[in-house]
Parts: sequence; C-alpha cells; structure tokens
Amino acid sequence: MADFKVVVADPKTKSYQFDVTGAEANKLIGKSIGESVDGAIAGLPGYTLKITGGSDKSGMVMRPDLPGPRRQRLLVANGAGYSPVAKGVRRRKMMRGKEIAPDIIQINTVVVGYGDKTIEKILGGDEEPAGEVEAAEE
Repeated sequence: MADFKVVVADPKTKSYQFDVTGAEANKLIGKSIGESVDGAIAGLPGYTLKITGGSDKSGMVMRPDLPGPRRQRLLVANGAGYSPVAKGVRRRKMMRGKEIAPDIIQINTVVVGYGDKTIEKILGGDEEPAGEVEAAEE
C-alpha cells in the first residue's frame, strides 16, 4: 500500500496539501511527470491535475528527463534538483526517475482543469459573503 502527500498548486490562488492513501494512491503508481490525472484522487472532483514532480522518502527529487522510477547518479548542469554556483559548473547528483513508485512520498501537481466548485468550498472554508467585506472597508 502506498501513501502519498499530493501538493496541488492552483495558479489562481494558492497551494493545498492532501494525504492520499489506499486505492486512490495505487492509481498514481506508474504515472509519470507531465501526465494528467483526475482530481478526485486528491478529493477534488471535477478538477484535472498535471503531475509536475515530487520527491522520495530521502528527499531525492524526481527528474522529468530520467526514464523509469529508479534512482540514478546524473551529471547535471541545471534543472530540477540542482542550481549551479557559476556558469558552466556541472555536478554528479543522485536523482530519481520521472515515474511514480511506492517509495515516493510527495507528488507535486498543478491544476489544469477546474471543477464547478472552488477548492475552498470543497474543503469547507467558504469565502466571506460580499456584505461583510464592504462593511470592513468602511
């Protein structure tokens, strides 16, 4: 059984974190960076989420250009998981492939398709009514 923390970044508002366990988590195994998944996996029915990255239990980042779910030492000059200190500097770093495996802990996603309700309403934190906002401004 796999357990994931799914971080959903909404470009219109902010990011949210959901714990996904059981059968819903098993639906994510085998998916890759760049694929779209149904938001119902994270409790967001009607939404479409695009996988943008993640990390495993020891903090190794997923690299979109490394195939498979395994860890591998790559010579990198830039990109996910490495920021060079000067131009032209390369370094060999341990990275994880782009495929989701059971030992991945966090999966980063971004909203690409919106549902009928806002995420705030789905989570139960309704926005303030317009009347209260106007009263606060006066």
